[in-house]
Amino acid sequence: MEDRTAPLAGCVPAFGRHRTYPPRRGWLLKVHTALQDDPHIFQRSDAPVVLGVGSSMVASMRFWAGAFGLVEEDPAGAPGAVVATARGRWLLNEEDGADPYLEDRASLWLLHWWLLTGTPCSVPSWYYVFAVQGFSRFTRAELLSGIQRAVARSGWRSPADDTVRRDIACLATMYAPQVGSVDQPRAGLEDVLANPFGELGLLSTAAPRSHPRGDRSHEITVATGAGRTAPAAVLLYTCLDYAARGTAAPGSIAVARLASGPGRIMLLDSGALRRALERATSRHPAVAVVESGAGEMLLAYDAPPAVLADQVLAGLFRKPTRPSGL
Repeated sequence: MEDRTAPLAGCVPAFGRHRTYPPRRGWLLKVHTALQDDPHIFQRSDAPVVLGVGSSMVASMRFWAGAFGLVEEDPAGAPGAVVATARGRWLLNEEDGADPYLEDRASLWLLHWWLLTGTPCSVPSWYYVFAVQGFSRFTRAELLSGIQRAVARSGWRSPADDTVRRDIACLATMYAPQVGSVDQPRAGLEDVLANPFGELGLLSTAAPRSHPRGDRSHEITVATGAGRTAPAAVLLYTCLDYAARGTAAPGSIAVARLASGPGRIMLLDSGALRRALERATSRHPAVAVVESGAGEMLLAYDAPPAVLADQVLAGLFRKPTRPSGL
C-alpha cells in the first residue's frame, strides 16, 4: 500500500495522540456505553469516574475509539458531541452487537484492519510498520529514522524524535506486551493481560534483560506469517473492503495486488493469502478465486464488493443484519 513519493499519504500528520496508552481491554465498550447516555461525556469533569479510568486515560480512550472508526463527531453538528458510528453500533451494542466484549479473536483482527485503513489513518507510525516498511526486524533507532524519512517524503512537518519514540513504545506495548518490559518497566501480568492485541502475535521485542538499562535501541520483530492464524472470512472481508475502495462495481482484482495491500497489513504472503481466500470463498458463491487467461490469480466478485464485504462479516458473526455503513 506504499506510495513511494508520499508513503504516509492517507494518514493524519499527527503523532503521540494516544497519550502513551495502547487500547486496553474493555475501553471501547466503556466508551460506546457511556456515549449512549451522554454524547458529551468527554467534556465532563467527571468523565474519569463515569469511564472508570484515571484522568490521564480519558483522552486516550477517545482517541482509540475514533482511530478504530467506532465513534465520530456528531454529524448533526452538536458542539463537542461524540456519537457511535454504524460500525461501532454493529460491533459493540450490548443487546445485538456482533462482539461487544471482543471475546472473538476475529474482532481483534478486524479492528487491526480498521485501524490501519481508516480514512484517514490516525496512527502513521503504525501504518509505517505494517503497510510501508519492508523489513521484518529493526532496532528502535532504525524505526525512528525510517518514520522520520517517511514523514519528510510525505511533505509533513517533522515531529519531535521523543514523540515518535513514544509512538514506538506504545506500538510495542500494544502488540508485544511483556511483564516488566522496557516500555512498561512496572508492568505486571495484569497489565499484560489488559492489552488484547498482544493475542494476535504480530510483534515481538527483545527481552529487557538482554540490553543495558535505559537502552531503547533493541530490536522489534514483525511476525511475518502471523496472519495465517486470522480467520479466512476476515481476510476475505479485508480484500473485498480493499477492492471497494477502488470500485463500487462487480469485477475482479489480482491476488498479487491484494498481497501488497491487505496481505501486507495482515501479515500474509501471496500464497497464504490465496489459500485463505479459497477456503473463505467456498462459503460465498458470489466470490471466487479464479485464474485469468494469462495465468494470473484473481479474486472475482459478482456483486459490489462493499455489499459482499458486509455479507461476509454478517455471516462470520452470525448476525441477521449486515454492518451497513462500513
